Amino acid sequence: MAHSVLLVDDAAFMRMILREILTKGGYNVVGEAENGIIAVTKYKELRPDIVTMDITMPEMDGITAVKEIKKINPNAKIIMCSAMGQQAMVIEAIQSGARDFIVKPFQPVRVMEAVQKALI
Repeated sequence: MAHSVLLVDDAAFMRMILREILTKGGYNVVGEAENGIIAVTKYKELRPDIVTMDITMPEMDGITAVKEIKKINPNAKIIMCSAMGQQAMVIEAIQSGARDFIVKPFQPVRVMEAVQKALI
C-alpha cells in the first residue's frame, strides 16, 4: 500500500508541484492545507504517514504547526519546505521535530530522497 501524504503550503502552485512529484513516485496524497491551523486539523483527521510543511504561511506558520502535530503524535514524520535564505528557520524546524527539509524550487529527486529517508 502506498504511503499517505499531507501537503501543507499556502501556495496552491507549490502543492500542485509536490502532488505531481509524489504521485509519480507512488505516494498517495490524502490531503492538502494552506496554513498551519488547517494542517493540524487535517493531520488529526487523516493521520498521514508523512507531512510536507511550508515554513512561512498565514494564520499559523510551519514551525508552530510542527510543534502542534508533534504534540498529537511524537512520531509524526514531517519534512519542511523552505525558500532559499531561510536557514535559521530550517534549523528551528529540525529542532522542533522535522525530519528533513527540501528547498524551493523543488527538485523531484531531492523530494523523493527526503520522503524516503523520513519514512525509514
